[in-house]
Amino acid sequence: MIRFATIGTNWITEAFIRAAKQVPSFHLQAVYSRQKETANAFAEKTGATETFTNLHELAVSKNVDAVYIASPNAFHAEQAITLMNHGKHVICEKPLASNAKEVEAMIEAAQKNGVVLMEAMKATCLPNFQAIQHHLPKIGRVRRYVASYCQYSSRYDAFKQGTVANAFNPAFSSGALMDLGVYCLYPLVVLFGEPKAIQAHSVRLSSGVDGEGSIMLDYGEMDAIVMYSKIANSYAPAEIQGEEGTIVIDAIHTPTRVHIHYRDGRIEDVTVPQPYEPMYYEALEFMSLIERGEKESTINSHAHSLATMKVMDEARKQTGIVFPADK
Repeated sequence: MIRFATIGTNWITEAFIRAAKQVPSFHLQAVYSRQKETANAFAEKTGATETFTNLHELAVSKNVDAVYIASPNAFHAEQAITLMNHGKHVICEKPLASNAKEVEAMIEAAQKNGVVLMEAMKATCLPNFQAIQHHLPKIGRVRRYVASYCQYSSRYDAFKQGTVANAFNPAFSSGALMDLGVYCLYPLVVLFGEPKAIQAHSVRLSSGVDGEGSIMLDYGEMDAIVMYSKIANSYAPAEIQGEEGTIVIDAIHTPTRVHIHYRDGRIEDVTVPQPYEPMYYEALEFMSLIERGEKESTINSHAHSLATMKVMDEARKQTGIVFPADK
């Protein structure tokens, strides 16, 4: 049994708990919130037996083995490092931190304390992403990767009326690239590694974060284009274009249908069953690492998280998006 605590009391934490409960070794021991009333209400809703309002008390607790962090992006690094310094394993929502410097500090803390640190990037843990990896050689030399995640934010209407929620506040290291663009970039890095160079553009909102943007990534003999937005919707699938065929993916952030379109007109459905909720697979990967005594995922590895963050740092540098955490 792995005794979990959670940080964050929003819908994504509920979704993680619901999915993780399908893994036999998962036990929800505690929830953390800065407000006692919020912690109590969330514990009652999710079935946790303990609540914490003080991070240090959670960190030193003998009743907790691992922590799922789903606080605002700007808090990830400090919270994770505090927990890891007291021997807690950490699975932390994407993006792992505010910038590469924070990611490096988190990795150092994980290695120093001999604990698991894993970015909760669900897409790359899904069976249909593994199907993409398995069938990639069929399309020959890859020439282009195209992916988008554009989803109009429910908070954007309020933003236009003058109310700046966390999702559009640079103090929380948020914005379209951090919240949605990462879903396009992380799978790219897992499949093809770090790019040689990037060229980024974004639409900057009055609060100082990006509402939408796009990045062109140079891989030498192939290129990649990623697009992301919190102020418009897209319904386009993702594609990996090769000389012998193209892999078409319904949604890069949660691939559930994968087809190969060959140059001769054949279409091969390489979709595999994905019976559990999407977040189940990241929870399973994380808990399996702990049970096997391993310290790092080969899928959502430290190197993949750091490389993705370096791309996002460079994109923000080029587009003038600066967070307080950068200073």
